Amino acid sequence: MDALASLLEGPRARAAFVMRTSFDPPWSLRIRDEAPLTLVAMVRGGGWILPDPKGGKPAPPRQLRTGDIALFRGPDHYTMADDPGTEPQVIIHPGQTTTTLDGEVLCETLSLGVRSWGTNADAETVMVTGTYEQASAASRRLLRALPPIAVLSRGEIDSRVLDLLVDEAGKDLPAQGVMLDRLLDLLLIATLRTWFSREDAPAWYHAYGDPLVGKALRLMQHNPSHAWTVASLATEVGVSRAALARRFTELVGEPPMAFLTDWRLALAADLLHESDATLESIARRVGYGSAFALSTAFKRHYGLSPRDHRNAPDQRTA
Repeated sequence: MDALASLLEGPRARAAFVMRTSFDPPWSLRIRDEAPLTLVAMVRGGGWILPDPKGGKPAPPRQLRTGDIALFRGPDHYTMADDPGTEPQVIIHPGQTTTTLDGEVLCETLSLGVRSWGTNADAETVMVTGTYEQASAASRRLLRALPPIAVLSRGEIDSRVLDLLVDEAGKDLPAQGVMLDRLLDLLLIATLRTWFSREDAPAWYHAYGDPLVGKALRLMQHNPSHAWTVASLATEVGVSRAALARRFTELVGEPPMAFLTDWRLALAADLLHESDATLESIARRVGYGSAFALSTAFKRHYGLSPRDHRNAPDQRTA
């Protein structure tokens, strides 16, 4: 399994929010949904992304042109508008509830049919939004790797999947939700594959191409239940313990055992959410000797117990 494939093993759209939005200028949408991951494709026209200031420092606006795709990593708020100077007219809240600035609900008022919303179906600006409203914990490493906003220009991505998503978004056929989930997953994968090929991708991603560190990464990811140590990894890779630890930390950004702990606990969190397996069996699958050992590590890492994580309505451990 390559580096990107291992990152994408976690996120799977399940009843994802997919919507076609159409507006004539002037328009401005204030996004406060705090979704873990959102993809916006500019199908027609253009607009601007206005990130909220970070640490008191203003963030420069980002332009979106026809065919461009933007990825938003939550939970940051931001604004999308036809022009940076246009004041927000609509607020999008968690759960994709839309209101005016005064709180009037607009979900039905601006409905344009099946998964279509806005002021005019033939408007100058048309966007398609796909929102992952819940992120499985195994996507934690993916979300951490992404910047708050990433913009990819048209021509960088094969548009055929986007065309299919746009076409299917307006249909209401049997299993339509499942169809849209899978198309959204495909478009996300195509977008991420392009972004990760850029030079501005995180340094650790390129570590998978290193003959020593890449092998160590794969050993840990493919067999997390094994009792790995830096010494045993070094033996498998064929270098000294010190040499592997030094090179791994340099390329990945954290020591081998810290990476392994993070990976094991992310897998455990995902299994807690996706299965009814006992804590004891999950512990064995991810390399912990007992349910107690896993529970202690899990609470220290995530700040809540495995039981509380399993019962939480929103699995945002990312």
